[in-house]
Amino acid sequence: MEEVQIDEVQVNPEDLSTFAALVNIDQNPVFGFWMLYAIIVILSIVVYNLGFARKLPVLKSAIVYIALFVGCIPITIFAIGMPVIESLIVAAIILGVYKFNLARKQKEEAEG
Repeated sequence: MEEVQIDEVQVNPEDLSTFAALVNIDQNPVFGFWMLYAIIVILSIVVYNLGFARKLPVLKSAIVYIALFVGCIPITIFAIGMPVIESLIVAAIILGVYKFNLARKQKEEAEG
């Protein structure tokens, strides 16, 4: 049986997104990919909880989070060359400010 040799993919560091370059995906592709994936999953959970989460039963919540974990895999592939993580950070900041202002307004209405 013949051995199949896979050629190594050469990545130009200038084509990487900021976070892909930070996790050195061009030097260690496997570790870099999983680091990007972990960052994207964490930020996606934050954005989901800040902007879209509703009180759900445990099983439905588990299904939502499983779908989130699976859906982040193709997003990670895009994040190698596109600013996906940066976009998630901006979304988290905007939703966080919105939630803060909404809570402050509700507190003022409850007091006065």
